Amino acid sequence: MADPRIIDIQLDQRTIIWRNADVEQERRIAIFDLLEDNYFAPQRDHEDGYAGPYKVRLSVEEGRLVIAVDREDGTPLEQVILGLGRFRRPIREYFAICDSYFQAIRQATAQQIETVDMARRAIHNEAAETLKERLDGKIDVDFDTARRLFTLICVLHIKG
Repeated sequence: MADPRIIDIQLDQRTIIWRNADVEQERRIAIFDLLEDNYFAPQRDHEDGYAGPYKVRLSVEEGRLVIAVDREDGTPLEQVILGLGRFRRPIREYFAICDSYFQAIRQATAQQIETVDMARRAIHNEAAETLKERLDGKIDVDFDTARRLFTLICVLHIKG
């Protein structure tokens, strides 16, 4: 029986050089929300018909996103590798707007915070749609899963 969801997700800690408390909180929330509710269905047929649940490891190697997909018991199932070129601008914009957001929540008015948060969500949503497009034919994900995965991809790009 198919169970197309992620039950565990890990980030390559070698890739992450530095993160502050705000980023760490975003990572924790993204992972918690992702594990609570996600749709993740690799499109490759496997000989034994395995169709989830999955353990996923995210890493960046040689400028590419590597999504290692394992079976529930941890045995490797497949890897999906995506070029990150189309994500450079959204990642850079997302970092910039997140910095503005974290500063705003400490010292801005509610209206200013809401304005920055709306811009942050717009960038995040656009990047999630791009991720869904890039995964098309490889892994089927819903919009919320793509948003949370994009957050984690951003965490992998923090260089300090």
